[in-house]
Amino acid sequence: MCGIFGVYNYWGDIEAFRTRAVELSFRQRHRGPDYSGCISKGNSILCHERLTIVGITSGAQPFEIDDHEIILSVNGEIYNHVALEETLKDKSQFKSKSDCEVIMHLYKEIGNDVIGKLDGMFSFMLLDSRNGKQKMLAARDPIGITTLYLGRNSQHPETVFIASELKALCDECDSIVEFPNGHYYDSDVGEFVRYFNPDWWDGSRIPKNTPDYKLLRETLVKAVQKRMMSDVPFGVFLSGGLDSSLIASITARELEKKNKLLGNTNSSETRLKSFSIGLPGAPDLIAAKSVADALNTDHTGFTYTVQEGIDAVPHVIYHLETYDVTTIRASTPMFLLSRLVKATGVKMVLSGEGSDEVFGGYLYFHYAPNDEQFHSETVSRVQNLHTSDCLRANKSTMAWGLEARVPFLDRDFLQIAMNVDPKYKRCGEHAQVKMEKALIRRAFDVEFEGANFTEQELAEGPYLSHDILWRQKEQFSDGVGYSWIDSLKARAESRISDEVFAKRFEVFPIDTPDTKEAYMYREMFEKIFPNPACKESVVRWIPRTDWGVSSDPSGRSQAVHEKTIV
Repeated sequence: MCGIFGVYNYWGDIEAFRTRAVELSFRQRHRGPDYSGCISKGNSILCHERLTIVGITSGAQPFEIDDHEIILSVNGEIYNHVALEETLKDKSQFKSKSDCEVIMHLYKEIGNDVIGKLDGMFSFMLLDSRNGKQKMLAARDPIGITTLYLGRNSQHPETVFIASELKALCDECDSIVEFPNGHYYDSDVGEFVRYFNPDWWDGSRIPKNTPDYKLLRETLVKAVQKRMMSDVPFGVFLSGGLDSSLIASITARELEKKNKLLGNTNSSETRLKSFSIGLPGAPDLIAAKSVADALNTDHTGFTYTVQEGIDAVPHVIYHLETYDVTTIRASTPMFLLSRLVKATGVKMVLSGEGSDEVFGGYLYFHYAPNDEQFHSETVSRVQNLHTSDCLRANKSTMAWGLEARVPFLDRDFLQIAMNVDPKYKRCGEHAQVKMEKALIRRAFDVEFEGANFTEQELAEGPYLSHDILWRQKEQFSDGVGYSWIDSLKARAESRISDEVFAKRFEVFPIDTPDTKEAYMYREMFEKIFPNPACKESVVRWIPRTDWGVSSDPSGRSQAVHEKTIV
């Protein structure tokens, strides 16, 4: 991934503004420490901060063709770029080996329709100066895996600012909104247009498909294969839970096949690298080591102290650009882990985000009243991943120039997984299955007859052992060590007095914090981002208290935690 910054139809002298544009783009250089570029055309400008993953010696951005007639700045990865290149009428125009350059050439041939053909995670801004006028097109991937913001200055409403992070916009704009996932913005239209409209997007529509476990498994394997596209060293985040363990297992198996095909026989150099983090003795560290040993990965388990975590929180808020309690709790260990992983020379990791939303894996899902509400909640959680786990996975890693890829949010995989009858997903005492995420567990369980493993798959052995495959959900902020959340609460208790907290409605009349921990984060956020426009994109997540569950987002706060489930 990278960082993009652009201004369309600037009100003043664009060349005089160029130095300022580069300065604002520099605020995102952590996202792309390898190269910077800037191109202006007419009264618009595009900047780019590059992280090199594919096409290391080429692919500098912004891209441009026909004497700056079309200019493009992209953040992301296009997994089907080779297939898209084959559809071009003119295949001789490429200047790089970047997977993203195809966007510009395909746009030249089919216009805005290019967006719906992209399979990947992406945000981009394109300037088209053909035909004597300039048009701006910006877009964000279907789920919002990459981050993107649009800003305006009320004194110059004709100007549009675009950036990967709002910190690049907060000094120039008095209105900043999160660019909606699955949408594009065309300056000729002047508003956001949804291009991603799968049949499962309507949460009130209850699917009736019976599970095809084999297809579900094969599609996830293909999703991992796509995301192994890299010209630099890569690895996996491994917490030891179901989701990260599945991704690690598939990746290790596919990497071994690839190495055999290429004749790479030095196992010490070709083993998959895996990484975990936690407080000393944390559940995740123990579980991750067990999984790593079973998969024979080159594993590194990092530890951090509570004080190191607390010290990092203001920096986490600066990079995450949120005051949401759940996001900050989970992002801090991932933020610390990402720095350590980058220091090993790894620049890209595969991660397990998205599974809990798709399959209803959070422990509060046990209390869904019925199949319909269970399904509606999964759709809502996937639709809003851009405000929580996607934001965390993107910004926690990109703070250190590390790219995270998420196979569970693959477009094809979602089409299958989100169209399964919820009675096969719903968990709990009154549901057809008791354990959360039984659907995906069964798809990879060699002991489950309905999984329909091929003879070749059976010969390769199980993806995961039974005890790992059926381990209960442990949320990342809990799994790194139970004392982590307890220490954050204690820190807030000592820092925010009862007298101060009692006046919270006066200090924060909008989106008022409901706990001292939330107050502490909000206070830090306001200090870092005093511009009121910065709060417009913040979303706080609260569990479904109407289902009778705890309002604390920690999985450990749910009664079903550590309860024996058959």
